[in-house]
Amino acid sequence: MELNAMKERKEICDVCHKMWQRGIVAANDGNVSVKLEDGTFLCTPSGVSKAVMTPEILVHMKEDGTVISAAEGYKPSSEMKMHFRCYKEREDVKAVVHAHPPIATTFASIGRPLDGYHVMEFIVNLGAVPIAPYAKPSTDEVPDSIAPYLQEHDAILLAHHGALTVGDSLTRAYFRMESLEMYAKTSLYVHLLGGAPDMPKNQIDGLMDLRQNGYKIPGRHPGYVKYNKPEGENET
Repeated sequence: MELNAMKERKEICDVCHKMWQRGIVAANDGNVSVKLEDGTFLCTPSGVSKAVMTPEILVHMKEDGTVISAAEGYKPSSEMKMHFRCYKEREDVKAVVHAHPPIATTFASIGRPLDGYHVMEFIVNLGAVPIAPYAKPSTDEVPDSIAPYLQEHDAILLAHHGALTVGDSLTRAYFRMESLEMYAKTSLYVHLLGGAPDMPKNQIDGLMDLRQNGYKIPGRHPGYVKYNKPEGENET
């Protein structure tokens, strides 16, 4: 069988293998999709470990969820409703990655967004990362839960579930997932060492300007946003 979009199929498999190797998915967790130039989509099939993903078992789909082609015995990821919502809300999005990076997922599970402004790279590339409310997997609740955050964020934590990243390319969407987990790990270490104040606001503003006018990084950025009460502040 001759497969379409072989370049994109190989790229998806490469990302899947990296996700498994880095331990941000386990067993059959996670899913990846790419929007092709003709407006159709490739996605990872349900129930397959990312460690053994191969080009021929990826599923080719239409925007309405109709399967164009799939290897015998394979069906689309059950989370494609979430992916399709990303593409619908953001014309600039060409790829979506969903994974369960353990430290970021821990933050999502305890209800603590990532909003520390301590490291230049995270400030520039991601900014604050919110948590979408818990939604039952594989239902319309999931796309509805992420929709309010998509206009300003390229990375979203999913309460008691995992994380979602988007990008104008699969490489960028995947790198954002890597960066998200590193952001969570660094935030954990900062907390364990007693916490630290954010960088001065003027320095943060300078990094925001560098993102937009210097590096010209595509995507959405929330700017300076604080979701959490400062560490050490007494509960009222």
